[in-house]
Amino acid sequence: MIDQRTTALFRLQADICKTLADPNRLMILHELRRGEMSVGQIVKRLGLPQSNVSRHLAVLREREIVQTRRAGTTIYYRLSSPKIAKACDLVRDMLETQLGAKTDLARSLDSLGVRGRRAVK
Repeated sequence: MIDQRTTALFRLQADICKTLADPNRLMILHELRRGEMSVGQIVKRLGLPQSNVSRHLAVLREREIVQTRRAGTTIYYRLSSPKIAKACDLVRDMLETQLGAKTDLARSLDSLGVRGRRAVK
């Protein structure tokens, strides 16, 4: 039986996964792996509305996925840990492998003339 501490840890992990379950947040994190950036710099790189980027950064900051530094009136954001980028990379690598396998299967079926046929009853 799983103890309360482990259960609490799984809940926290699920919360982080929910936070990362947004494509815009993942794009922001991808940009921040290059280094510290202001909201304006992120907006320029991604072409998203500033209000949208600010809202996503607030969520990431609340979950302690990003940290901030103020310089005058500008706030700069950075990843709180390089492990965040590694975790995102692991998921992307897994997806690329899965997509590659599906593509290989589709090519094999095409070469056999099987793809796109419906089963005959």
